[in-house]
Amino acid sequence: MKIGKVPESVLKRAVLKQIHTKRKEVVLGAAVGEDCAAVALEEDEVFVLSTDPITGTSVDVGELAIQITLNDLASAGAEPVGVMLSALLPPDITEEDIKILIRQAEAACSKANVQVMGGHTEVTAVVNQPVITVTGVGKAKKGALVTTAGAKPGMDIVITKWIGLEGTSILAKEKETELLKRFSAHFIRKAKKFDAMLSVLPESAVAVRCGVGAMHDVTEGGIFGALWEMAESSGVGLEIELKKIPVKQETVELCEFFGINPYGLIGSGAMLMASFDGNGLVAELQKAGIEAAVIGKATGSNDRVLLNGEERRFLEPPKTDELYKVLKG
Repeated sequence: MKIGKVPESVLKRAVLKQIHTKRKEVVLGAAVGEDCAAVALEEDEVFVLSTDPITGTSVDVGELAIQITLNDLASAGAEPVGVMLSALLPPDITEEDIKILIRQAEAACSKANVQVMGGHTEVTAVVNQPVITVTGVGKAKKGALVTTAGAKPGMDIVITKWIGLEGTSILAKEKETELLKRFSAHFIRKAKKFDAMLSVLPESAVAVRCGVGAMHDVTEGGIFGALWEMAESSGVGLEIELKKIPVKQETVELCEFFGINPYGLIGSGAMLMASFDGNGLVAELQKAGIEAAVIGKATGSNDRVLLNGEERRFLEPPKTDELYKVLKG
């Protein structure tokens, strides 16, 4: 395609006609020539906003971009309402490629009852793969926001599902040919399907109902990065038992194959939580069909400690995600 704005005819066919999910709160949505969207809320509600780009993969990027932003809103205890989607596209992209990307985004939005309210689509030579940035708009009751900074000394630290789900799925898709030399096709298919577990909206709803103290979704930097960020934001120490952190065998084996650390692997799909009643929270999550485990405690010291049997070592600030060592290395 020619560099510049996507032509209006393509915009109508490949973008606007793919968007079907509508919300009553959205009073001005996506249309030709509209640069803004408008949302109306009730008197006792507040806006919650989040934005994220997807740059680590080009596979299923439309769906992934939406899911990551919805997870950010969920970690604040907010109900997602709509998204603004910005797509920077390489010159070799086709109209069919754009349709597929938007259909992926719309499918993720439809599943969560979220409206694509607007955005921007542009062909540019500065990218060699689609770069999608999503700004999410959510709502929450006044005084009911949950933050990363809400962990208090004595709270249990809880993790939902398994770490490294997103990174495992991306590796299985991006490196399938290489991986098939070592692993079976069935193994790779199973790892690819980890992307079906990336939403943390269900556990967020349970946690908010249970009065959780803090939440933080596990993204770049993996579980180690998420633990550090929650502790730093809350001003607490940590004592985390490494062996209690749940990880799928597929994640372990793919990380061993590529020589990377699963605890530093991008991990959307897992939600980190802090609660004075971690066991009670885990029980409620499990009633809702969501796996969860207590993996440690927040403390009043400045030490962020990882316990592995008799071994004690200190958690370090987040580093470059392990995924990039494989995809960029």
